[in-house]
Amino acid sequence: MSKANSLKKFATLVCLSVATIAHTGENAAAADSDLQTILENGLVRIGVQGANKPFSYRDADGSLMGVEVDLAKSIADTMGVKLELVVVTSANRMEFLEQGKIDVLVGSMYDTAERRKAVGIIEPGYWSTGPTLMAKKGVIKSWEDIKGKPVCGKQGTLYNKSAETQYGAKIIAFTGNSEAKEALRSQKCVAFIYENASIQADLLSGEWNDYEMPVSIMFDNPWGIAVPLDQKDKLWGTFLSGVAYRWQANGFLLELEEKWKLNPTKWLHDQHAKHKWDDSYLSR
Repeated sequence: MSKANSLKKFATLVCLSVATIAHTGENAAAADSDLQTILENGLVRIGVQGANKPFSYRDADGSLMGVEVDLAKSIADTMGVKLELVVVTSANRMEFLEQGKIDVLVGSMYDTAERRKAVGIIEPGYWSTGPTLMAKKGVIKSWEDIKGKPVCGKQGTLYNKSAETQYGAKIIAFTGNSEAKEALRSQKCVAFIYENASIQADLLSGEWNDYEMPVSIMFDNPWGIAVPLDQKDKLWGTFLSGVAYRWQANGFLLELEEKWKLNPTKWLHDQHAKHKWDDSYLSR
């Protein structure tokens, strides 16, 4: 059975469950109104970032593309509904979810205990990265070299505070990556702090040949898709947990890693091995 058909069968089961709930009473139906509304409207609104290459960014023609755009398409295709991509930022992505402007967030968001108090982060995670630095070649040798110096970053990222408290950096936070990286190029800061995968993509683009990633990641943290907090343990959250599980188990995320020319990550390969079902007993 193909990956697409397998996921569609799962979606069908969820849709049948929604229909069953709808007949058990208004209170039960209301509890899963998010999923019901999506199915009835035939449209799912998914929040993605707009300038986070290679995860979600605009092509030359203005269309959104990247790893997370492919994941958003996978969700919509599995459900058999149309997809509306809504551009979010690190600063407003949870707010958009809480305000009902999006149905689900696939927005490069770290899974943290604090964020789980505000939104429903789905397990398993779909990616894992860590913060590192991009700097002019030879300028930075270690994390300690940013002490007391200006470092460009993006608003709303968890590790800006870590860079300040652990290493004494003076963070200059910008609305988007493009502005932060332009400030780095203009020598308004000694380094740019962001996700290692995104910085790797920049260094491979040919536009940053005089720059390097001189330090190891500060820490490794999984990313999770998210739904409104009250939907996490309802059908909507349960369905998306199944989708995320399939992404890990069937190798779809590894395919995206290769498609978008990302360096192979141990975490992603370990998760695939962990979630892949051992069906060797079928050959006995």
